[in-house]
Amino acid sequence: MSETSYTTTNSGAPVASDEHSQSVGADGAIALHDHYLVEKLAQFNRERVPERVVHAKGGGAFGRFVTTGDVSRFTRAALFQPGVETEMLARFSTVAGEQGSPDTWRDPRGFALKFYTSEGNYDLVGNNTPVFFIRDGIKFPDFIRSQKRLPGSHLRDHDMQWDFWTLSPESAHQVTWLMGDRGLPGSWRHMDGFGSHTYQWVNAAGERFWVKYHFKTDQGIEILTQDQADQIAGEDADFHIRDLSDAITRGEHPSWTLSVQVMPYADAAGYRFNPFDLTKVWPHSDYPLIEVGKMTLDRNPENYFAQIEQATFAPSNFVPGIAASPDKMLLARIFSYADAHRYRVGTNHAQLPVNAPHAPVHTYSKEGAMRYTFNDADAPVYAPNSVGGAHADPARAAESNGWQSDGELVRAAATLHAEDDDFGQAGTLVREVLDDAARDRLVGNIIGHVSKVTRPELRARVIAYWTAVDETLGARVAAGLPPLV
Repeated sequence: MSETSYTTTNSGAPVASDEHSQSVGADGAIALHDHYLVEKLAQFNRERVPERVVHAKGGGAFGRFVTTGDVSRFTRAALFQPGVETEMLARFSTVAGEQGSPDTWRDPRGFALKFYTSEGNYDLVGNNTPVFFIRDGIKFPDFIRSQKRLPGSHLRDHDMQWDFWTLSPESAHQVTWLMGDRGLPGSWRHMDGFGSHTYQWVNAAGERFWVKYHFKTDQGIEILTQDQADQIAGEDADFHIRDLSDAITRGEHPSWTLSVQVMPYADAAGYRFNPFDLTKVWPHSDYPLIEVGKMTLDRNPENYFAQIEQATFAPSNFVPGIAASPDKMLLARIFSYADAHRYRVGTNHAQLPVNAPHAPVHTYSKEGAMRYTFNDADAPVYAPNSVGGAHADPARAAESNGWQSDGELVRAAATLHAEDDDFGQAGTLVREVLDDAARDRLVGNIIGHVSKVTRPELRARVIAYWTAVDETLGARVAAGLPPLV
């Protein structure tokens, strides 16, 4: 810089000192009219926003998604047309831990993506597992509280966790994933990601399909053992944040290949599992993977707070060609996530640069705290209007509301399907997907975790829980648990 840069107040006026506050009188009392001192202290007191209630500890990077396949017969979404390249942001996280917690704790990993498409932002908010602990959003606050801290001691509590899980048998599939190798990924670069929910795709002709998203890491799967994760947690609480940042800095840009499972609309009613149940997967033998494209992360954030902490991801952010399904957890999250962002970041969070669409915005939202963008003074502020203001697209309503008027489908989704039990898919995962070594690690991880359960009747429920998943697994857990003191 050729000229000296002087410190200023937030309003741009130069200041006299960065080291000494103003004082008055012989006793050296600080003057309240030292507005720069007051500004610095007041700003410091307010320089954080509330941390996320869940997924508080995380990091991310920017990149691009390129559609290399042709799925235009299933969706008219602009970003999924052949050859289209879309800028994007990814955020990875743990679920239960606070901002300062180690990111190598055993936990599912959040896998949140924001695509800045030509038709608005599309947010896909998933995990590194294809299923979740519960299937109905009414249980979500209770589930999260069971994984957090006791109100008295402020300690995490294994009794509380296993009490909820064993009283919620639908959790068995996800808990099996969690206690297995995928509960401790070697890095964010070496884990898969899933949309987890069932979504609806609509093509240009108005035909509807059900889809599930699968992001397969191109780096290969790597895991940590429990001992490795524990050691890293004590040495580097930010291990995964550092790994992603350093890899991108080195030019080793991580990538994932996106494939989807596609179910014809009419198949949902009679499928052997409820296709809208977040605790279930669709076997690939029923609906094989269809390759869509590649996601590559190649740019680190310039400022973590502005571009990662203030980034807001919401399943309500759909684009034409993509819509919701009758998945009850998805429907609850469509409200909950956007509402959390309005509280945590602010009413106008979507106007922050990291959240702002790259497509034009024509909205009748107005005012509120920290309003930044605004329409021309002569633009109407209401709809409908007769003075040339933006108007809604009726075709979009027909696209997004298809299944809501299909009473037969909605009733069928709520009816017990042929193989809709809580433990079946978890048992299949144990017996048919894991190899002997992975099963041994699963047993060891369960025993290590359950050994901290202190109530005899709860331990008995835990053993029954794992026996329902797989009899051999339950017997091995029972045999390996140390006696209660």
